[in-house]
Amino acid sequence: MTSQRFGFALAAAALLALGVTGCATKNYVHTQTGPLIDHTDQLDQKTADNNRQIHNVDERAQAGITKAQSAADSANQNAQNASQQATSADAAANDVAHRADTLDSVVKGLDNYREVSNVSVTFGFNKSVLTADDQGQLDQFAGQLGSAKSYILEVTGGTDSVGPAQYNYDLSQRRADAVVQYLAAKYNIAPRRFYLIGIGKDQYVASNDTAAGRKENRRVEVRLLSNMGGNSTASGQSAPTGQANPPQQAPTTVPQ
Repeated sequence: MTSQRFGFALAAAALLALGVTGCATKNYVHTQTGPLIDHTDQLDQKTADNNRQIHNVDERAQAGITKAQSAADSANQNAQNASQQATSADAAANDVAHRADTLDSVVKGLDNYREVSNVSVTFGFNKSVLTADDQGQLDQFAGQLGSAKSYILEVTGGTDSVGPAQYNYDLSQRRADAVVQYLAAKYNIAPRRFYLIGIGKDQYVASNDTAAGRKENRRVEVRLLSNMGGNSTASGQSAPTGQANPPQQAPTTVPQ
């Protein structure tokens, strides 16, 4: 009997030990894996947050790009419209403005006209673009046109002696065109008032042997001529047939 009780006790002790060991193993596993699971959950959450932030940044960037592109397209369209309008204005000025070798060949009653004032602007070598200084001089000259009556503008372009004659003649025309386009567009001067004369290097105002002289020859001269007799139209044509011309009296002084 004693030995049986001892056997039962031993068996019970073994079972108890096995149960304790199993609980200890479960607790160890839980202790070791719990932080790993928590860390994984945290990483998943951070990944989800990062994805949302990246998505938001991408949406804002796309919206910014779309807005910038729209603004660029609008600015480009406005620039194209302005360029087309300027080109049309320039073409209209050139088409209507008179072109001649001299005023004598196109203006009737030229003796009735007297020079009121003039201005001269110079250009860089092989250039036909007005500088800010050139525009300032033309602005000052144009300030008196509002009070002028029955006037015409003689615009004469010139060059220095460097280069072929035909090239210089064309260059002198382009320089005269630049002046006409500026005055016509800014001051709304009727193109028919302009008489463009390109002289190339045929007529010079200074010696071409020096740099200073060549610079003076690279010029456009604008003369404001007013009909002192008052019997001609703005385009320089005589009064209609059948109308009596008023008595003419030569002015004692010529406005300068």
